[in-house]
Formats: sequence, C-alpha cells, structure tokens
Amino acid sequence: MALEIKIPSPGESITEVELASWFVEDGALVAKNQEIGEIESEKATLPLIAVESGQLKILIQEGETVEVGVVVASIDTSVEVSDVPAEKPADTPTDTPAETPAETPPEKTTAPAQQTRVKVTPVAKQMMDKEGLSVEDILEGLRKISAGDVKQVIQNRSTPSLPQKEGASSREEERKKVSQLRKKISERLVAVKNETAMLTTFNEADMSGIMSIRKKYQEQFVEKYGIKLGFMSFFTKAVTEALRQFPTVNSYLDGEEVVSPKYSDIGIAVQTDKGLMVPVIRNAESMSLAELEQQIADLATRSRKARLGIEEMSGGTFTISNGGIYGSMLSTPILNPPQSAILGMHNILERPVAINGKVEVRPMMYIALSYDHRVIDGKDSVGFLKTVKALLEEPVRLIFGEQAPEQFLLDI
Repeated sequence: MALEIKIPSPGESITEVELASWFVEDGALVAKNQEIGEIESEKATLPLIAVESGQLKILIQEGETVEVGVVVASIDTSVEVSDVPAEKPADTPTDTPAETPAETPPEKTTAPAQQTRVKVTPVAKQMMDKEGLSVEDILEGLRKISAGDVKQVIQNRSTPSLPQKEGASSREEERKKVSQLRKKISERLVAVKNETAMLTTFNEADMSGIMSIRKKYQEQFVEKYGIKLGFMSFFTKAVTEALRQFPTVNSYLDGEEVVSPKYSDIGIAVQTDKGLMVPVIRNAESMSLAELEQQIADLATRSRKARLGIEEMSGGTFTISNGGIYGSMLSTPILNPPQSAILGMHNILERPVAINGKVEVRPMMYIALSYDHRVIDGKDSVGFLKTVKALLEEPVRLIFGEQAPEQFLLDI
C-alpha cells in the first residue's frame, strides 16, 4: 500500500511553499514519525513527517515551489524495514596479510564502536567504494551517511584549499535562490521604512546590579530550575513593567484606530540560518524570571531548528532584539510590524562613568528604542527607556514597579 505525503498548510493565507530539502534519498527506508524533509514558506519552516514505515518514493525535487496539498512523495508500506537485507558495513576491514610491509601505509579503519552505530546508504556506499573513502573520511559520529555527505567530501578533496600566492585574487561567485522566508522578511523591512515614521532614542544602563545578582545566585538558580539565569529575562521583565507605565508604547495602528493591549506579548528576536525569527512569549507580564528564562530558551532552540509554528511567531505587542551577543555596540533596531516599538540591547563594555562625583569603571550597555512616531510621542518613548534603565540598574524595583523599595516600606 502506498501512502501519500502531502504539503501541509503553514497558515490560512499561504497557498504555496518551497520544498527546501529532503533529509533522505529516493528509495530510502524510513521509520514512522521520522522527519524526512523540510518545507519553507514566507512565514515559517515546517518538517515533513513519515506517516508510516516503508520505502520512500520522492515525486518533487528540492528547490521546487509547490501548492499546499500537493503530493510530494509516497511511502510503500508493503516494504518492511526489518525484512530488508542488511547492508554490508562500508568500513568493514578487508582481508590483509598478517604482516604489512614497512613502506605500505596502513589502511584506514574505523573503531569497533563506530562500526556498530554508523549506517551507510547504498548510494553512499557505492560512491565511497569508487572514490576509496572510509567512514572516517566523511564524518565521525553520524548514525547514517548519505550521498550528500560523500559528495561534499569528494568536492573538498578535488578542490583543496591551497595558500594563495602574494597578489593572487579570486573571481569565484556563489549563487543561491532567495527563499520564500527571506523574500517575506525583505518585503516587511522595506514596508517598515516606507510606511512608518520611525525614530530611535538612546540611553545607557549600568549592568553591575544584574551581574552581581547572577554571580551570587547563579548556582542556586541552576540547581532549582535547571537553566542559567541570563540577561534577557531581566530585560523582558523590565520591559513589561515599563509597558504597564507607558501603555502607548505597547500600542499599534489598526486602520483608523489605535489598539492598546492590556497584556504584554513579547517577541524575542532570534538569528537563525534561515533569517531572523521572532517567537513570542504570551503574557510575559505575569511570568517570573525563571519562567521567562525557560520560555526564552525553548523558543530560541526551536527557532534555530526551524520547528516553530506560525502561531508562535504572530501577535506580539513589543519586541526585544539583542545585537550585543554579536558584539554590536550601538544600532537602530527596525520595527516589527504591526508593533510600534522595539528595544535593542547591545554589548556590555567596561567604561569610566561618573558615580557620586567620582569616576568609576562600570559594565555599561547602550540601549535603544525605535518607535513609530505616528503612535508614540517623544515624551513616552524617552520616559519608557528611562524606566527600563532604572529597573535594570536597580533590579529589586522589578518587584515594586513605580515605587522605590524604600517608598514601598514607608507606604508613601
């Protein structure tokens, strides 16, 4: 019996996708629930899953654009995986004389532990035999070697990287098709520049308070929650409190109306191989630092593995972008429509600053707020950023909101 594998719908408004890649070859044996390929739309990347075990027949090749619902492959379930003859391991040592002449270099062999866990597909085995390659030549630690892995090694061997002579220059070029996701990102970025009145305001924050807390309680935090305490949870918590005090920063235009949500759905910008993803933390204002850290880690991991659904990347009210992890000292983050504001974090550098009339060296970070001036006035944007700065520099105020701890104690 042949079961069809159809293109799933990534979302209501999407009618076609790009078949980004196949993880297995045509004719390969696949197991039930195995990820066998990947599709890419203008909004998300989704896996293709084998509905049953059997032999795969690929009908649509990589790089082709197809409509949602089209059959791209089929699985012949009559071919049982357990009934297929075992393949001869590619790295089985050949019979050799008991003594090897000194001038003959020893043949490459693979450790016994590796022989038991590495599987080589028939196509890959044929290519390896032809080129005289062993498993070690391809890649150690793989459970399965595909023809693509072998091709890559053959190409690398045929075009060795040699030091260029002084004055030599390269004229090589590489061309790659623009993905559906990259096209959509480009369209949105251009639209933001053309359709909004975007401005950016800057400030700086002394990070010594947060760094002291992390250093003092990191071990206990990891012990209790199983995850490290980072900077992003503090920023997210500070942003949600500042949004409560300055609700217009949490607003957006919808036709001739300004919508101001009473909740804070915070988007966290994550750079991936396929472009910038912005997964959203729902109701971040009600979460603790530990809950925020766990949510951020989970969303970031699945973003980089391209395993996020559209619902997890839509509906945010505000975005945080951390260019500091790449060494950025200062930048103007671009809006994530329809949101009206985005906060940019930057690199932490020790700099001399004036503290109570004295010069001290403190870990300082520039922070930037880009905002749509059609919705947010300068007073609110500056006030919002000053509030974020104050909460970061005195993290205990995250508990008390607008009040200082002393004011809360004195009830004033």
